[in-house]
Amino acid sequence: MKTKKQPESSHTKHQSTGEWEVADIFHGYGEAYRQEYPLPYDHQKVMKAIMTCRTELLGGHLQQCDSCGFERLVFHSCRDRHCPKCQTTVKARWLEARQTELLPVAYFHLVFTVPHELNMIALGNKKEIGTLLFRAVSQTLLEFGRNPKNKLGGKIGFIAILHTWDQKLLDHFHLHCLIPAGALSPDGSTWIHPNSDYLFSVHALSVVFRGKFLDFFKRAYQENRLSFVGKTETFSTENAFQNLLNCLWQKEWVVYCKPPLDEPKLILEYLSRYVHRVAIANQRIINVSNGNVTFTYKDRQNNTIEECTIKAVEFIRRFLLHVLPKDFMRIRSYGFLANRSKKKDLTRCKELLGVKAAPSKMTSTRDLLKEMFGIDITQCPQCTKGKMLNIKEIQPLSETYTINEVFTMFGQADTS
Repeated sequence: MKTKKQPESSHTKHQSTGEWEVADIFHGYGEAYRQEYPLPYDHQKVMKAIMTCRTELLGGHLQQCDSCGFERLVFHSCRDRHCPKCQTTVKARWLEARQTELLPVAYFHLVFTVPHELNMIALGNKKEIGTLLFRAVSQTLLEFGRNPKNKLGGKIGFIAILHTWDQKLLDHFHLHCLIPAGALSPDGSTWIHPNSDYLFSVHALSVVFRGKFLDFFKRAYQENRLSFVGKTETFSTENAFQNLLNCLWQKEWVVYCKPPLDEPKLILEYLSRYVHRVAIANQRIINVSNGNVTFTYKDRQNNTIEECTIKAVEFIRRFLLHVLPKDFMRIRSYGFLANRSKKKDLTRCKELLGVKAAPSKMTSTRDLLKEMFGIDITQCPQCTKGKMLNIKEIQPLSETYTINEVFTMFGQADTS
């Protein structure tokens, strides 16, 4: 079965944009990766979803322009949250919903980072360590908000998003938090503005965050909620685990606060890029050939865009490091933005800040994508005047194929 024509020494570019994709790397080098590393079921599921996304394997529609008669095949998306080319509509709706919650105040962008000494344990315990990280950060921020000594003395609100990667796709566990500058008073009668250009002392936040996380971490160990396998097995004994705790207590944990933003839409748009996908966008992949992958990354120290070239198998290994546990929520809201209290508290915050309640509306997918990203999904690409209409449904070829069959269907690049 042919889905993409295979070049002799490298894999094919995306047909519509001319860009390389993560799917191309999986197509060309997934089998080579499997020969070198174990491939657990959750990784197989992600690879299969990305490899079959928008191909005839998933079915789709034949569309025709109502003006010039141009026809095209449009295949279904995999909708996997790890897929770099999926979730555009979901992302747009998330961004639209968050924009309706914005308040007319400055916003702070805080980043809480776990020391790299914990990375290997975190990779083997993603759900548990991720949960501890959310709990430690949320309790730290909410307590600082309630404490009058920290200049507010009320209920703050914030969105927290878990990232597990750095610009080179290596493991780097941290939470991004977007926080409005201010708090709702305990009796709900006043909006409390901060009396300085910063929200809380990052050093004080770091100390409390470290204490809470390590307390939760120690408790998880004592209750046998942590798994120690492979290279982390050495930490399973009480003495080794205590030595690790001592090392982590001695480190200064990183909490970074960017200058307050008067236009929070900008940081929302930045965060939205990572809300419904993981690790890397296809646009950053600039070449796949001869067993190597070249992609761009941002050098934050020099504020420059650089290129990184690694083996394709290593690229796959790094990408799969960030597969999330099933049903794990990597976006969470707290305080007056928490789902259980948002309707009452956020409405009150808007009233106190003089924000008029906007009528709720359900924007169509077409209008939403056009407004957010300038994409008209119904416009004919040929004449740009007509609208593309579905004229025939294409049934999926199969829904029961295995990862082995997918590798066989798409073929593999010559990686010898």
